[in-house]
Amino acid sequence: MSKNTEIADIFDKIADALEFKGENTFRINAYRKAARILREYPEDVEEVWKNGKLENIPGIGKGMAEKIEEYLKTGKMKKYEEAISGIPSELLQLLNVPNLGPKTLHLAYTKLNVRSLSELEDVINNGKLAQLPGMGEKKVENIKKGIELYKQGTSRIPIGTALPIVEEIIGELKKVAKKIEPAGSLRRMKETVGDIDILATGKNHSEIIEKFVSHPLVKDVLAKGETKASVIVKEKNLQVDLRVIEEDCFGAALQYFTGSKSHNIKLRGIAKDKGLKISEYGVFKGSKKIAGKTEEEVYEVLGMEWIPPELREDRGEIEAAMEKKLPELIEMKDIKGDMHVHSKYSDGIDEIEKIAIAAKEMGYEYIGICDHSKTSKIAGGLDEDELKRRNEEIDKLNEKIKGIKILKGAEVDILADGSLDYSDKVLEELDFVIGAIHQGFKKDVTERIKKAMDNPYVDIIAHPTGRLLTGREGYDVDIEEIIEYAAKKGVILEINCYPDRLDLNDVNILKAKTQGVIFALGTDAHNIGMLKYISFGIGIARRGWLTKNDVINTYSWEEMPLRRRKK
Repeated sequence: MSKNTEIADIFDKIADALEFKGENTFRINAYRKAARILREYPEDVEEVWKNGKLENIPGIGKGMAEKIEEYLKTGKMKKYEEAISGIPSELLQLLNVPNLGPKTLHLAYTKLNVRSLSELEDVINNGKLAQLPGMGEKKVENIKKGIELYKQGTSRIPIGTALPIVEEIIGELKKVAKKIEPAGSLRRMKETVGDIDILATGKNHSEIIEKFVSHPLVKDVLAKGETKASVIVKEKNLQVDLRVIEEDCFGAALQYFTGSKSHNIKLRGIAKDKGLKISEYGVFKGSKKIAGKTEEEVYEVLGMEWIPPELREDRGEIEAAMEKKLPELIEMKDIKGDMHVHSKYSDGIDEIEKIAIAAKEMGYEYIGICDHSKTSKIAGGLDEDELKRRNEEIDKLNEKIKGIKILKGAEVDILADGSLDYSDKVLEELDFVIGAIHQGFKKDVTERIKKAMDNPYVDIIAHPTGRLLTGREGYDVDIEEIIEYAAKKGVILEINCYPDRLDLNDVNILKAKTQGVIFALGTDAHNIGMLKYISFGIGIARRGWLTKNDVINTYSWEEMPLRRRKK
């Protein structure tokens, strides 16, 4: 685990503990803000500290810098010890349960003596929690769902955490392996993964195994054999398994261990009907092996075109492959820009010029700057005068920087009555507008979003379900109704690429695609390092069967199908 993540986790725990104790909201939010900044900061905070530049990190003041330095010097933080004192350790773990806020937990602790997950489930099941002041059946039901998510989260982690670990391991193993690939749900780009499988082949199997178990990320070696090894890595105590395969069956093994289970079961049925047998060792006709060196030949011998891993969920991809009608899925090379980036004007940490140069270096034609609107005070939302100054700066930068267009966007709050945080006159001055819910997650969300879509200046709806994979179920929203209304109104739905969101998910993307909805990829980047998150959005888009024509980021700015251009 990086020092950035370690310290960010500590700051988040301090904030949770302070909220549990009912302390000042301003202090709580200060720690949450510092945690987010560190978690998203692209540089190693330890290196920044060694260079004496902690206070140069945007948003990190003197007090937070001192606490970071204390931890880096001693491995401890007095404020953390002080904050958690008097709170039972098991109770601290419950602060990670989605939909169970620190205030509710404090109430359950003081009134019902709840100290553990099992005790929390008991007071839910016997109806005592629902009888507490400010509770009620609906709130309790949301907490029950949160417990389910929490239990799932202890065994699965977001792909945004898993993929960089795997890429680092594979990068080292490539020095000794001829071929190496991740398998399982990671290769299928599922939003969360459990244990991770890596397949490799090469001349010296023992050398590959030894390189794997001695990797710097490895915390414990669970097993080590001639062709298999299992380790626990330091980040999130994640288990990673390596199999070293003979080259002539590498394709069959890769197909087999990529899955999904339902996809493979259907393939085996088709193979059986053809008098064939398919396994991790190859495709066999009787005792004769007829395919297996590559995935392509495995699918070909079954009468199909090769199926991209992201589609292998038994959702019609096998039938489409047999008819040679698989879609040509969107790829990174199709992307011309990012439609959702925050600058230093709101809660981003980088100047607009720095963002534009980074985007240009990525080969983009445009970059959408979408700072928060005025109601999002905690995110540094811009009032009308601040927005005007930002727009004027963008105009000047567009004259200065050649080869990329900076778009004047905004992530505008959808208010409690469904109106927008800026007037239409202000919205009209922007190149495009993203409407977003940031408060009142359980209050008429469906109708509020629909009303916002009635506004002709709303081009895109951000993170339409509001879920966070590690901590929030999402809005109380009828997403199917939102999809239907977006199709009717010609409003674009965002695929938020931030790894903890990936919202819309693949199932809802596919539903929306069948109704003719168009999508926008946005990293929700708050620093230039986060621009790389576009790859996670592409992965989810591919799982939703999207082609480049389905996503506005593949269009030039002049050709982008924004609804305001259709008037």
